[in-house]
Amino acid sequence: MKKLVIIPAYNESGSIVKAVDDIRKHAPGFDYVVINDCSTDSTLSICRKHKINHVNLSVNLGIGGAVQTGYIYACQNGYDIAVQFDGDGQHDAAYLEMMAQELVSSQSDMVIGSRFIEKEGFQSSGLRRVGIRYFSVLIKLMTGKVVTDPTSGMRMVNKDVIRLYAENYPKDYPEPESVVAILRMGKKVKEVPVVMKEREEGTSSIGGFKSVYYMIKVTLAIFMERLRG
Repeated sequence: MKKLVIIPAYNESGSIVKAVDDIRKHAPGFDYVVINDCSTDSTLSICRKHKINHVNLSVNLGIGGAVQTGYIYACQNGYDIAVQFDGDGQHDAAYLEMMAQELVSSQSDMVIGSRFIEKEGFQSSGLRRVGIRYFSVLIKLMTGKVVTDPTSGMRMVNKDVIRLYAENYPKDYPEPESVVAILRMGKKVKEVPVVMKEREEGTSSIGGFKSVYYMIKVTLAIFMERLRG
């Protein structure tokens, strides 16, 4: 099976080489592509210097647009499995093969790497854990399904979901909304325990006022997805 790691990257010059090396070393059965989302730092030049496979976006599309570009790439190149993987060093490529085996053996449509099943490693800040718990409850109310880590950026999908996401993917803070969308379609979503690390370089795109906007926007998007169903 052809397996692809999609790495959305915006100003990840301090960590992108380490993230790619981690995949090359610990997930050799996976191809990868970095989606450089019009970074304003040296991310693009670093990708070129280190001969990192990448797609360079000429305008900043945000996380949703960058990830969707990765799914379009996966769709056009005939991949059977695609996994989103952060370029900031928080994810561990050693889990990818296990996630792929789980996706196939359980006949799931999506496998999410959750930091909250065994509660090991970096658990995010206290305020963010409150937000994550809120989205978990909201998703349970909207779909009847329990997702312990709905904001996890470590999500693996099969060929059917690759096609769906290539055609339509939320543009802004997409993780909870995109999970709800496929749950509403009757797709099978499973979580597996993973250990995540704290960001070593760069800064998160969600902070201050943006965190309030994030909560409101994602809540409304989930309700709209429920109404469309």
